[in-house]
Amino acid sequence: MTPEAPEFDPETAVTVGRIVAPHGVHGEVRVEVSSDFPKRFEKGATLWLEGAPVRVVRSRVQGKALLLTLEGVSDRAAAERLRGRALQAPRLQDLGEDTYYRDDLIGLKAVTPAGETLGVVQDIFSTGSNDVFVVKSERGELLLPATDDVVREVDITGGRMVVEVIEGLEWTRPPASQARRAPRTRRRRA
Repeated sequence: MTPEAPEFDPETAVTVGRIVAPHGVHGEVRVEVSSDFPKRFEKGATLWLEGAPVRVVRSRVQGKALLLTLEGVSDRAAAERLRGRALQAPRLQDLGEDTYYRDDLIGLKAVTPAGETLGVVQDIFSTGSNDVFVVKSERGELLLPATDDVVREVDITGGRMVVEVIEGLEWTRPPASQARRAPRTRRRRA
């Protein structure tokens, strides 16, 4: 008898991975993991795919990739239809100190220790050695490494992240407006 899947709650579910491609011909999928809890992907674990529970039949690591076989996905065509879809899981109650959900960090206001607003955290990506926060504002884009010398405080309830802009971190300009200007006309002299 298999344990019953937890009830899906879209308000508290967190994205733990994204299916990036099929692998092979037997329905296996390659997953880009966005969770620090590998037990979420173990054989027998339940994940949510578009709000429906799906059980992990097989899980294995191949190089840097996580390969999953999901219940009900038995061929390449079925795996291909899942490309780009998010895998979600219930929110864990206690993550531990200085550990946050990605969804909780996106949208935080980035401010300096002096209180200057830099912008809003729009995205997070991993470099392998650490995560990087993408902060955007009218000034452009600022990439902030998630290290102790840069990120001084994370205040989820206050909606802000206190950051120190250390030497070498620079704004990149936003792309020029794509709007076309009206052509100039020459004035004729009378």
